[in-house]
Amino acid sequence: MTSTPFPYRLVREGVVMPPTPGDPLEAEGVLNPASGRGPDGELYLLPRLVAAGNVSRVGLARVVIEGGIPVGVERVGVVLEPEREFERGTSNAGVEDPRITFIPRLGLHVMTYVAYGPLGPRTAVAVSDELREWRRLGPVTFEYDDAIGTDLALFPNKDTVFFPEPVTAPDGTPSLAVLHRPVWDLDEIRAGEGAHPPAALAESRPSIWIAFLPLDAVLADERELTRWRRNRFLAGPEHPFEELKIGSGPAPIRVPEGWLLLHHGVTGRLETGVAQQQNVNYAAGAMILDADEPWRVLQRTAEPLLAAETDDERSGIVPNVVFPTAIERIGDVDWVFYGMADSKIGVARLSRNDPAAP
Repeated sequence: MTSTPFPYRLVREGVVMPPTPGDPLEAEGVLNPASGRGPDGELYLLPRLVAAGNVSRVGLARVVIEGGIPVGVERVGVVLEPEREFERGTSNAGVEDPRITFIPRLGLHVMTYVAYGPLGPRTAVAVSDELREWRRLGPVTFEYDDAIGTDLALFPNKDTVFFPEPVTAPDGTPSLAVLHRPVWDLDEIRAGEGAHPPAALAESRPSIWIAFLPLDAVLADERELTRWRRNRFLAGPEHPFEELKIGSGPAPIRVPEGWLLLHHGVTGRLETGVAQQQNVNYAAGAMILDADEPWRVLQRTAEPLLAAETDDERSGIVPNVVFPTAIERIGDVDWVFYGMADSKIGVARLSRNDPAAP
């Protein structure tokens, strides 16, 4: 990887969506939104709405823009609820942390989300052509690879997001690429089971992986969006702000250097059996992936681009959290929407790391 200064920066703008006081669906916060452009050309957020008991739904809210800056939202309603059996357990339920990528080759918005069901958090996929009505394609399955030595379907998985354009997989197949983050510790599912990282894997902490889905198969059957193949390790924790784990943020975007991927890094102390952690710190970092071989990391930030510093980022349901999940262009500026302390949604300007840049 290159050691030159990282070419991008984030500058916070402020809160764009706080919870509505008294709304039972938002009693424990609004956070970690997906995003997309509707058929009307308007920009929408699809936030995670958390009701009492940590039960999450996915909402829809039109972004209010003034002078080219996102300043608030107008709520539209709820577009996804934990209604299927794989989204509900005996004492838990939720559809959480959506990421949405519009893939022009498919003509679809593709949503990955966390289905919080009987076996804990698992990734599921839904698709839409207009952001309001979503077709569930179901939980993700993983192709077994004996070189990895384990079945990725056994493990909780979060922080999943598709690339917006087809890429060429390592075997030369035109494919859709998707990022994901398996967690090897099975104590949440079976007490005392402990962690089972693949023996061939040097990094046992939760890390970013990449999978490839043959484009022809997806074009023939959209259900192939749930069948993730050719899985391989992409990047693990490397710097102090990533000590515990890392995970993908918004869909990668093309930049002159390759693919820009925002991610989060976590430090602190994780408590077993606690859904809303109180002793962790989440910060936003970034990587540049190779344009033609996106499984290769060319450059990454040694320090966070954005860390919890304001009161809104430091105090909330889970304190000290900056969690980027969506990037959208308004005019000629890219804006990053992010969760603030698992309670509110903030927005920051993404620009080149040049004092003369906007």
